[in-house]
Amino acid sequence: MADTGVTIKHDHAASKTVQEYIDELPVWPDGTTVKSTPMTAMQWRIWTLAAFGKFFEGFVVFLGGVTLPLISREFHLVASEKGFVTSASLAGILVGTISLGGLADYFGRKRMFIAEMIIFCLFLALLIMVGNFLSLVICLFGVGMALGCDYPTAHMIISENIPSLSRGRLVLGAFAFQAIGAMSGIIVGAVVLILDPSISAWRWMYATALVPAILITLGRFYITESANWLIVRGAHEKAEAAVKRLLHRKPTYPQTVSLVRKVADEERAKPSIFALFKGHNLRATIFSSVPWLCQDLGTYGIGVFTPTLIAAALGSGPDKIRSPADLVASGIHSAEASALTTSLLIVGIAVAIALSDRLGRIRLQIFGFLGCAVGLAIATLSIDATGAMKIYLIMGGVMFFNFMTNLGPNAQTYLLAGEVFPTEVRGLGAVATTFGFPILLATIGTRSLLYILVVSSVFGAIVTWLYRIETTGVNLDRIGQ
Repeated sequence: MADTGVTIKHDHAASKTVQEYIDELPVWPDGTTVKSTPMTAMQWRIWTLAAFGKFFEGFVVFLGGVTLPLISREFHLVASEKGFVTSASLAGILVGTISLGGLADYFGRKRMFIAEMIIFCLFLALLIMVGNFLSLVICLFGVGMALGCDYPTAHMIISENIPSLSRGRLVLGAFAFQAIGAMSGIIVGAVVLILDPSISAWRWMYATALVPAILITLGRFYITESANWLIVRGAHEKAEAAVKRLLHRKPTYPQTVSLVRKVADEERAKPSIFALFKGHNLRATIFSSVPWLCQDLGTYGIGVFTPTLIAAALGSGPDKIRSPADLVASGIHSAEASALTTSLLIVGIAVAIALSDRLGRIRLQIFGFLGCAVGLAIATLSIDATGAMKIYLIMGGVMFFNFMTNLGPNAQTYLLAGEVFPTEVRGLGAVATTFGFPILLATIGTRSLLYILVVSSVFGAIVTWLYRIETTGVNLDRIGQ
């Protein structure tokens, strides 16, 4: 783990760390015992509010696949402009993760947890009212920037407030909301098109997320600050009060909280980002970043453009659109099919939660990468197929890909990166893919593009095996030793 720049001072024998209090099994006065540390209402509140950050990410990013044809028609976009629209939110996620995600270390987890959702709501409201291409891209970028800031903050606020034995399941459980959000975005897109079959329906699609986002923002005002952050900042009394509020139970346990004191060590050198590329850290950096980049090439490329690929397979691609009515009808049919394929993301993450601690992260990631390659290869076969077989192959291939990516690389890279090193490469891969996808689709064709994604999946499996660092059941302090 990273050097925090503090030393620990034990004031008395009864003092414990924040995590020791969180992990402690309650001992009730009547002698009742528990087999595992129960989650408190505050811990569940924090987890739920953090999970919805992942929900909005999936909702906004995957909704883009439904809104793109409508936006393109309204603003008369060419291929390069479509690339800007589809990649704007993901570019914002990248910038937000890199430039704003670290602010939680300075201003506190809770403050940034609230601020990023306020930014999200602001840009989402502006997005609904945009009148030109430039303002559209700016608002999508702003929405993504807020979600990017939320990415590391939500991960930290969950990890720092839940029992150690539940961390893997609960982190992946929160990550599952990305898949739920993705499917919800596609379903909302189809329903809105049915209720409002017009080119401007895309505005209502984004508008549906505004009220839930405001409610989540308000809810974040009513959580406790991370006691781990407070204790590192030297606010010992506030940290003890935060632990009491976090672990409030009936009957009360623990009765008293006395935290281990941490005294700042000014002489200790602050770690540099360049340390990630030196010595044994380089292995961890490659292991945590390259597979993440590879899986994003497929996950976001296929995820965002699934409606487009399905529309082409259904014979209602761009060359078949003759009127706004044709566009809306194509959007409804492809969104309905996309909802079916996206449902496999939820199934995949559910299986990942069940198997991650049993089979290990490495096995699932490699197996998932290879499965993604198989799914993409099946989708490629649809290009030469005709009739019903064409639909079966594209649907089957994308469904299998979605299941395998959330069983393996999409879920495991998220979990491993938090355990080995935090990484922003996911944003880079997502932006590169979604910006280049419409351009490559127009220049090299669907077949070549899918072949590229097959190769990237196999490469991800190879890198995972060569640089593997198993973290399942390993104390985070000993990982990499």
